[in-house]
Amino acid sequence: MSVAEELPGGNDAALLRQSLDEVRRVIVGQDHMVERLVVALLARGHCLLEGVPGVAKTLAASTLATVVGGTFARIQFTPDLVPSDIVGTRVFHPSNEKFDVELGPVFVNFLLADEINRAPAKVQSALLEVMAERQVTLAGVTHPLPRPFIVLATQNPIESEGVYPLPEVQRDRFLFRVRVPHPSAHEELEILHRMSVTPPVPDRVLDPARLLALQEAAEQVSVHQLVADYVVRLVMSTRAPAEYGLADLTETIEIGVSPRATLGLVSAGRALALLRGRDYLLPDDVRDVAVDVMSHRLMLTFDALADGVDPEQVVKQILHAVPPPLVVWNQNR
Repeated sequence: MSVAEELPGGNDAALLRQSLDEVRRVIVGQDHMVERLVVALLARGHCLLEGVPGVAKTLAASTLATVVGGTFARIQFTPDLVPSDIVGTRVFHPSNEKFDVELGPVFVNFLLADEINRAPAKVQSALLEVMAERQVTLAGVTHPLPRPFIVLATQNPIESEGVYPLPEVQRDRFLFRVRVPHPSAHEELEILHRMSVTPPVPDRVLDPARLLALQEAAEQVSVHQLVADYVVRLVMSTRAPAEYGLADLTETIEIGVSPRATLGLVSAGRALALLRGRDYLLPDDVRDVAVDVMSHRLMLTFDALADGVDPEQVVKQILHAVPPPLVVWNQNR
């Protein structure tokens, strides 16, 4: 029996923390990545994991799917992939002389798009429709995807051969872009001890129905008007940096972040607040998710790219320059 069944209506934050702990029982280190995966799941967003091979990106995705009780599929993206390989197609059966629809591997709760930047444009556009509409249309019939649904995509940032860089419109569809670093020496030793024998197997903590309820609870987290104004100021400072005391960024930022960044800051902040046991959003929640929400949406100038300017450092500079509001919540409300 799962914890969700033993504790109907139990504390949301306690369940979420237990889910995190169960994932961390398998994944050594990478606490930031694991937390962002849970936050993206609560916020109904998709997550792009960027890191070199072997840093547990795939293992983290499959482990999280097991912990929350959802179905999982992994698609290895290659240059010869075609859209029907992921969304499905019509198959003719000579026995009854009819076409039947064979649904593709995207019809799961957790879809891992491994090395997404290796797929050609047609496959990426098909995946874009899946991410945006959460449905697939085959032979004029619309097939909705299971709920909840999340795409976890991985890409190798140092790969340069046989890759197709993600277009801006597709990167904008990801709620987060999370950089996954190498583990530390201590974590490397723990990986050796934990994974060189029989690896731990995660237990199921949630189920899809309970997860949908948690997503709805995250959407009910209160947002103070001052916090909403702070989110808008962060976004607008990427479009008109000189107006917010960031004139030096005028030659760095070509195009600021889109309105999806505004919505993403609020939805991700709400999910993080719920994970931290609160039903109200604080400016600190917004600041904690800002780098992962905004950095991949910034379009830098050619000169900035040539100079190796890191978009994450640009977002951190904005966070330092745009002051957060002082919001005092009445705990009894």
